Amino acid sequence: MEIGGPVAQFKAFFRLHWTRGAAGRETPDWVWHFAYRTWLLALLFKLIGSSWDESWHFKFLRDDLAPPHLINSVGTGVAVVLVAIHTFTGMATTRRAQRLTQSGLAVFLIAAPLDVINHRVNGLDLTAWSPSHALLYLGTALMVAGLIDGWYAAGPRGAGWTLVLGSLWVFFLENTLFPNGQQEYGALEMASCTPNGVLDANSCYAERELLEFAAQQIGRPVDYTAIEHFALPIPSWVYPLWGIGVAALVLAVAAKTLGKPWAATAVAGVYVAYRAVIWPLLVAGDFPPSTVPFYLVFVGLAIDLVRRFGLPHLGEAVAGAVAVTVLGYGALYVQDQLLAAPPTAWWSAPIALVGVAVLWAAGRPIARKVA
Repeated sequence: MEIGGPVAQFKAFFRLHWTRGAAGRETPDWVWHFAYRTWLLALLFKLIGSSWDESWHFKFLRDDLAPPHLINSVGTGVAVVLVAIHTFTGMATTRRAQRLTQSGLAVFLIAAPLDVINHRVNGLDLTAWSPSHALLYLGTALMVAGLIDGWYAAGPRGAGWTLVLGSLWVFFLENTLFPNGQQEYGALEMASCTPNGVLDANSCYAERELLEFAAQQIGRPVDYTAIEHFALPIPSWVYPLWGIGVAALVLAVAAKTLGKPWAATAVAGVYVAYRAVIWPLLVAGDFPPSTVPFYLVFVGLAIDLVRRFGLPHLGEAVAGAVAVTVLGYGALYVQDQLLAAPPTAWWSAPIALVGVAVLWAAGRPIARKVA
């Protein structure tokens, strides 16, 4: 049974199903679809807000009531309501999915005030790899993982099942790769400050007030060292290991759950397409640009190509790691030469290869234990 539009469904849900129940309670298909469409809307608010937020803070000093934060807050508010509804009614979820979403929301709500305190003390909102930000990513990851697990296990199979699951994986991938934005914005920030290879602080994307504040934090004038510390404080080995190695593991699991040809390429491609679209929109609004991780499409392609051979699990893990490393690092190198990319420690490639192979191989035993 399908009930009208969103408003009619909202009213019908509370009229027909607003009763306490345990997780895993029998749920009509339309309730599943209504709940998950609302979740996708909440995650879309989070996506847009966080994209704008990172660009915002490469231009201005932190502002708790900045528009990107308000957009993020809308998504958070919707998520709070949805988790409460799942918890009370037990509908459109499973026991494990509910525990994951509850845990994720709890971590996120604890991390949010800690992040505010952190920036009250430290001032800048630019260290994407800070502990308080890591907790925000972890909370979001747990919530989205819960949604993926619930939909995969019990969501109504039909024409929209793959689309919803694929969308959730795009959001999960975006949240995973968000910290790499530090380097993707930072690389072009440094380039803006050094036109023709000569430092000119007046040409930076960041406002002078922000540059001066960042320099004061490390006791320096606004010089090359201070600007580099502000824009690119992360070691150059982090970007490829996270953007290729960790992303490959996410895409491998996504491809496995989606069970469709070229699934990893599609998930990576949608994410990259979003980044390519939001980039000119932010620039049109006079915000700093970032590099776009086009190489990620080749990471997804490597996974899909290996999966087509139907290798035994260990063979697939080794072949997948080799393909991901060769195509991923190769595509990143080409992007660096033809377009732009963050500083990359190319010697990290063997580490990525071994890490992906080991963790890919460990994936099946881990999945069996948690099943």
